[in-house]
Amino acid sequence: MARGSAVAVALPFLDLFLDNHGEALASGAPIPTRFGTWFWGCGVNTARWFPTKLGADYDIKEELRPIAQFKDKVSIFSNFNCNLDGKPNLVHWSGVMATLSGTAPTKGGVSGGSSEAPTIDCLIADHIGKTNRFRSLELACTGQSGVSYSMRTGSTVNPSEVDPINLYRRLFGAEFQDPNKADFTPDPRIMLRQSVLSSVKDDRDELMRSLGSADRQRVDQYFTSVRQVEQQLGQLLEKPAPADACVMLKEPGKSQLGPTWDVAMNSHDLLGQLLVMALACNQTRVFNMALSNAGSNLRKAGDPVSFHELTHEEPVDEKLGYQPKATFFIEKSMETFASMLRMMDGVKEGAGSLLDNSLILATSESNFAKIHSVDNLPIMVAGRAGGKWKSGQHISGNGDPSSRVGLTIQQVMGLPVTSWGEGAMLASKPIGEVMA
Repeated sequence: MARGSAVAVALPFLDLFLDNHGEALASGAPIPTRFGTWFWGCGVNTARWFPTKLGADYDIKEELRPIAQFKDKVSIFSNFNCNLDGKPNLVHWSGVMATLSGTAPTKGGVSGGSSEAPTIDCLIADHIGKTNRFRSLELACTGQSGVSYSMRTGSTVNPSEVDPINLYRRLFGAEFQDPNKADFTPDPRIMLRQSVLSSVKDDRDELMRSLGSADRQRVDQYFTSVRQVEQQLGQLLEKPAPADACVMLKEPGKSQLGPTWDVAMNSHDLLGQLLVMALACNQTRVFNMALSNAGSNLRKAGDPVSFHELTHEEPVDEKLGYQPKATFFIEKSMETFASMLRMMDGVKEGAGSLLDNSLILATSESNFAKIHSVDNLPIMVAGRAGGKWKSGQHISGNGDPSSRVGLTIQQVMGLPVTSWGEGAMLASKPIGEVMA
């Protein structure tokens, strides 16, 4: 019983049931540092994407032209590899999971798979996202909620929001508290919902004593997740800190969802506008944006052939040196990433912008998708982490694991880690050139 009402908590399936920088906002509150991932599928053309010049003031190749105006805020990482350590190359899966989790996976493929360890967004969200209404937000642009590269472990995917209307209502619906509003009244419904775990403590302890070790671990993970939700509900009972850049948006109109290019790009920008304001309003500090699934199903309107199919079936043009139809989607993907940067850079915070106070790890699952190569993975990191990240450089990894980028990001974001990854993906040396 809790406050006169019976309380029950659902359980997951168990074996038991089966056989910075020192700047501050004008209000005086510190500017938070945000972190996000941005994913596009099916890689790049090496010669047309990676700069030739190392260090600052790197050269911009054809496929990177859309980000040229943000060059001083975007670092490019080349020659960082997914080291498989004897494991198979799970096409359209190994590369992205190795970069985001620090471990080459053992299960997966075009439609998804599992992760051997939590992805970097989960680790950072556990560190900086506990005091926000949403520990993280996952978004996908092709209308498929299962498209997400945020994973706790195993096959547990943090599902994506795909509909801008649903995202708006989730962010700015009845439970939204304007951080700049003078008055504040806690929602009594949240007060009733907050203490579920405390109410079932005795039953939970009795259940744990009756379970085997595997089930105890599952139940413990499950109740830990429930406790995290309760902690987030608790944030709604407190007046939020002021956020000078926070502006209440209007609800978007109904829009089409799907993998055709124009539709997906429109979804990206609508979801992106809402995400940017969610970050500015301190609803969350961590996000994941997936432009498409890894074996990209993006296609032009009226064309039945997808980007993924083009990477394998379209011949390389002898004069151009690349696949022109497939390359259309690479170039458009970079235009869309530039759109995300533009939205974030347009929100002013203190002496800089939302982009300046963030780090965005952008990557793909392969280098040249036609042969599923996972060496020299395309990796960008945008933003300055509030002055803790030296942006605007081209860094070569000389064959090191791509997990070095993730280790460096974690240290800059304040996580107390000295190494990250497993096996051949283990990294213990951060990239000092980008650390302020």
